[in-house]
Amino acid sequence: MNRIFFLVTFSVAFVAATSAWSVDPVRMGCGDMTFDTVPGWGLRADGNSPLGPTHGGVVVDSQGNIYTSAQAGVFVFSPEGAVIHTYLGPEYANIHDMEIREEDGEEYIYGARNKDAEGIKFRVRGGDIVLKLPFPEESGLDLKKFSPTAITVAASGDIYLSDGYASNNIFVFDKTGKYLRHFGTKGNGLKEFNTAHGMTLDTRYQPNRLLICDRNHQPKGRLLHYDLEGNFIEEVITGLGMPTSVAIQGDYVSVPDLHGRLVILNKTNTIIAVLGNNPDPAKGRSFNVPQREWVEGVFSGTHGSFWDREGNLYVQDWNISGRLMKLVRVRR
Repeated sequence: MNRIFFLVTFSVAFVAATSAWSVDPVRMGCGDMTFDTVPGWGLRADGNSPLGPTHGGVVVDSQGNIYTSAQAGVFVFSPEGAVIHTYLGPEYANIHDMEIREEDGEEYIYGARNKDAEGIKFRVRGGDIVLKLPFPEESGLDLKKFSPTAITVAASGDIYLSDGYASNNIFVFDKTGKYLRHFGTKGNGLKEFNTAHGMTLDTRYQPNRLLICDRNHQPKGRLLHYDLEGNFIEEVITGLGMPTSVAIQGDYVSVPDLHGRLVILNKTNTIIAVLGNNPDPAKGRSFNVPQREWVEGVFSGTHGSFWDREGNLYVQDWNISGRLMKLVRVRR
């Protein structure tokens, strides 16, 4: 009886895995920004996602390993798509956005934890949490809610933490966690944020700038440039739907859109490729798309992305089953 049960279980797992991997790659994008999907990448041997609900980001370390945050914590994948490590539990749960930095020969991940009302910093090797950034009472603000959605770090070590799901203030701390200042306010004006959802250091410019996703700006989402002191520079691009995050490699910026697509900008901030566009308004911007309804090459609630050194992209959907995709750059 046990032998029959084992054979049936093995057969079901094998069929599920085979089904996941038998899908053909889908080519997307155009020109220099052409990519092929990798069907089944990141799935377990039984064909299912190991992640559980995802509402987070992606970073890649110096060894090429991929880190993605989920409700349960942080999962580490090899470039081939196998889970090689995890940081799970309440200290690592609900990291909405991540940045990775090398400091004095060691790599650290910075995270914005919206549900846990803090920023954190932990070692890539070992996971030791070395810094926590709660709401700074020294700011003098009387906030009823603190819900950070984005974090980034300047070359000086100053840390920028966006309260994107609440006040829309961006708080600045020094590298030790000392509060320095804050800027920004909630609104729909040119120099206001209507959900400062994503943010990164724009290294395409000298001096570096903050590149900020104003996700719910009306009539369309947009990207903004601010200097590192918190002064408005310019509206970079508008008409983006609901931009959730930004990741930069060289002159290029990947911008996930919650409606179910990812756009790529060049150095002039012109859209040069659109990836994974979801034509179904019921599936684009939807968290409740179970794995059985995923379509290869079509995104749903696109939330986080990151480049590896070869120019491949890793894209996470805001998704009930936990979706992380690898897109391989096609060199021409």
